Amino acid sequence: MKKVILFSILLILGLICSQFVVFLGNENRLWFGLIVKNLTLIFLAFIMIHVGLEFSIDKSNLQQYGWDYFVAFTAATLPWIFCTLYFVYFFQHELAVSQFDIWIDALLLARFAAPTSAGVLFAMMIAAGLEGTWVFKKARILAIFDDLDTIILLIPIKMMIVGFKWEIFGLLAVIFILIFLSWKKMHVLKWPIHWYWILIYSIVLVTICEGMYLVTTYLKDIYPLQLEVLLPAFVLGCMLALPAKKKGGCDFFEKDSEKKVKFLIGALFIFLVGLSMPALEISRSVTSGSSIRQILLEYKIGSLNLITVGWHVLVITFLSNLGKMFPLFCYRKEAKWKERLALSLGMCPRGEVGAGVIVLALALSLNLNHALIVIAVLSLGLNLILTGPIIILIKKLLTKPVSKIRADSGNS
Repeated sequence: MKKVILFSILLILGLICSQFVVFLGNENRLWFGLIVKNLTLIFLAFIMIHVGLEFSIDKSNLQQYGWDYFVAFTAATLPWIFCTLYFVYFFQHELAVSQFDIWIDALLLARFAAPTSAGVLFAMMIAAGLEGTWVFKKARILAIFDDLDTIILLIPIKMMIVGFKWEIFGLLAVIFILIFLSWKKMHVLKWPIHWYWILIYSIVLVTICEGMYLVTTYLKDIYPLQLEVLLPAFVLGCMLALPAKKKGGCDFFEKDSEKKVKFLIGALFIFLVGLSMPALEISRSVTSGSSIRQILLEYKIGSLNLITVGWHVLVITFLSNLGKMFPLFCYRKEAKWKERLALSLGMCPRGEVGAGVIVLALALSLNLNHALIVIAVLSLGLNLILTGPIIILIKKLLTKPVSKIRADSGNS
């Protein structure tokens, strides 16, 4: 539990530090942002390769994975739908903006609420010592499917904005090829898997993914393509062969050196996710209020005062997490309600993919309402801060009371 508290502190510290980046100056801020982004991606790839290494599928029970995919699809779609409807119907949009543009912008930006942060979730659950639980094993499957759905569903939204582009279908083909490789070549690639090799693989994957985007950006006749490193890293982890356990020896990943490095990189990743959040522009209207309410009305983020912003952030955060609760009504034969609730809560943490969607929305849409961006960023930040308490709640849900443990031991 100490590790979870430490990770939560690092997350909040990163969010606080992100607000001071504006003082670096334009050129320094550009380089700083580039370094933070690439380090975050490298550490994310490192975490996801390990997730893939420890991921396995029972090919004799494919029907169960079909149901898992459906559950993950609801977890990726319901928050998106709820937040889109809220953005469309509960904001006062400019009269000059057409209804079509409002819907497109809302569909694009609300996608930030959909993806579960697999990296943040796994790093926090591992820190909490929940690796061996049914919740962790099921969340590992659902979170991967969840993020995969987010990547795939962004493609038709892109097409609605930029029009028909054959390159997007090429990217979709690459995604399905990667999924096929993870299935067909699961744990057969006999490459070294010590932490320093995993780090090298992570750097190479980030270089390839970011390099593909940079190259296609500068080519005039090709639409820029970007493949999130999360999927290739997970696929590589699925393909890497696990070392055979020696009789009487410990698991390879239980070695002190491996555990220490995984913990350090997980901690740095959590800090960098917070540090990646954009700084907020806060303005002050000319008033002379002295009460707390007047001060909250006086200071504005974008065009909204702090009270209005706070209300919208709370509602959006509630709706985005409400959409993750569908697993509570599933898996009744596999788990008790506490475990199902813990699984639903485990789908709530957001992070790197959601932040990437906000950045993508800024890049794709010229008419995006600045107030919506502010709400999305603050909601994402609030979800990041809530990650620690969520993991602690999951831990409590999965811990038997002392009296229950004694009763079980007495009956055995």
